[in-house]
Amino acid sequence: MLIVLDPDITPQQKNVILSVLREGNAMFREISDAGQSVIGATGTAGHDLSFFESLPGVARVVPVETAFKLVSRQLHPADTRVQVADVSVGGERIVVIAGPCAVESRDQVMAIAKEVRRYGAVLFRGGAFKPRTSPYSFQGMGEEGLKILAEVKQVYGMPVVTEITTPAQADLVMKYVDVVQVGARNMQNFELLKSVGRLGKPVLLKRGLSATIEEWLMSAEYILAEGNENVILCERGIRTFEPYTRNTLDLSAIPVIKKLTHLPVIIDPSHATGSREKVSPMARAAIAAGADGLMIEVHNNPDQATSDGAQSLYPEQFGQLMRDLYVIAPLVDKQVDFGYLDKAKTVKHMAKAAGGKGRRAAFLGDVGSFSHKACAQFFGDQVEPLPVDSFRGLFEAVKSEVCDFGVVPLENSLAGSVHENYDLLLEYDLRIVGEITLRIKHNLIGHPGARVDDVRSIYSHPQVFQQCRQFLERHGDWDLVSVTDTARAVRHIKERGDFAEAAIAGKDAAELFGMAVLEESIETNPRNFTRFVVIGRESMVGNGQKQKSSIIFSTGNQPGALFQVLKIFAENHVNLVKLESRPIHGKPWEYMFYVDLEADVEAPAFSGVLAQLEGAVEYLKVLGSY
Repeated sequence: MLIVLDPDITPQQKNVILSVLREGNAMFREISDAGQSVIGATGTAGHDLSFFESLPGVARVVPVETAFKLVSRQLHPADTRVQVADVSVGGERIVVIAGPCAVESRDQVMAIAKEVRRYGAVLFRGGAFKPRTSPYSFQGMGEEGLKILAEVKQVYGMPVVTEITTPAQADLVMKYVDVVQVGARNMQNFELLKSVGRLGKPVLLKRGLSATIEEWLMSAEYILAEGNENVILCERGIRTFEPYTRNTLDLSAIPVIKKLTHLPVIIDPSHATGSREKVSPMARAAIAAGADGLMIEVHNNPDQATSDGAQSLYPEQFGQLMRDLYVIAPLVDKQVDFGYLDKAKTVKHMAKAAGGKGRRAAFLGDVGSFSHKACAQFFGDQVEPLPVDSFRGLFEAVKSEVCDFGVVPLENSLAGSVHENYDLLLEYDLRIVGEITLRIKHNLIGHPGARVDDVRSIYSHPQVFQQCRQFLERHGDWDLVSVTDTARAVRHIKERGDFAEAAIAGKDAAELFGMAVLEESIETNPRNFTRFVVIGRESMVGNGQKQKSSIIFSTGNQPGALFQVLKIFAENHVNLVKLESRPIHGKPWEYMFYVDLEADVEAPAFSGVLAQLEGAVEYLKVLGSY
């Protein structure tokens, strides 16, 4: 049951409720949901619901109707994020776990770890104990394999995942690994489930070969009932009558799980399909369906693998899959972050250098804006987001060390460049240290119960009006009122309480302020993306392999000057992904050129090209490599 507490409940009244639950041996936990205090309990403590409703300080009591209680979204409405070292499973960033089916040797594991880390995996998998169908098959290296996995974490900074097959292995996995996997064959090994629940480490629980979703969730309930809430569900295919795949991957389980439970869900397409050629298509489909992550088997020599070589990707195939996922993820409001681990390491280093103080990142507007969302997706929970009122104020906050970073939009696929920010990049001595692309879905947001026909005035950012031009043209009698950001627009209409006023913003802002979506996805073109860059005072040390750079240059005012510069890029096989001119303030008809290129211009190997550029231009500024 859910005991919803009165906002004005006293500490004494709350203690009475908790005492009744304790005396009746009920399991309970306190939850905060949208600012409302709730106590979730798995039992009634010997009393009916009406008894609890009669207690002072109780607003209402809601029964939890599912057989599974602790994993139920009724009991815990907000999504759970399972923290594994610096990695958050269930957040805005896709978590990819990769590695061989089995730990075979130190050389094999270290070679694979190097490759998957380079391509963007953030956790490493490898079986030290292998439950096999045949007693004569390779059974794993045991503790020696665990020691090799521990070395992977030490050398490459990747938390490690391995399977536990018996409670007797509990002490070993506690010593060496970060995530304990319960395999499909052990999903209903209830003593094992209780054991991993007591370990307290994050648990990756695979769905059984023929298990229903409810049976799977009931197994998770065993783990949570032991006090361990850090459970990651893993769909790995179920056994059906279809012979052309090893199992049938149940992608429909993803939206079902998302509705029933607060726990994150990842997909294992390797074990589901049993075939290398099918792994990448199913992995892409899983992310499109809303999975929080993937578990992919990768082997540098799969033909010689001791187990499951046929379903293991080569490292290069894994790299291509990660590039595909990078494109797909923004469509479902998520990101593939190739610099995830390096970024976390850098932010922790900065905090340590500052005496343990947390880092901050500035963004334009209110919490709930797209800029705030970009900040959250780029940094996760590692930095404190700080709203500012203007782009210049954002640059000033970073320059004056009020913030360590700033997140600024540079261009939109429909409305074009944000010219003010290009000018500020030229003016301020700050660096671009990263970038992130968001798909922008705009919604008409109004008061609950309002109708589109009631609307007379619309509030939003001026660029948003451009991006929703066709929709707004159908309502030519509406007044368009500009504000600094989309979240502020929603807050404004919320505070005014006028049903004739609406805003255009994202769903996050609507949920934050308790408003309703009157019409969804009203942008002119669904291919509506905004590119944000992250600025800082210096480069992020160890931020992975830098594949892109931004520069500004100007040339003399003579025929062929720009051609001579572009010729340098062409002759050195440097691909330009953006070239835009901006007028130089105070010098009519003279221009600066902003260029994004696919190269690390600060790498030693690029020094010759950079020297050629410096000789061909009048002015050159490197904005950053990232």
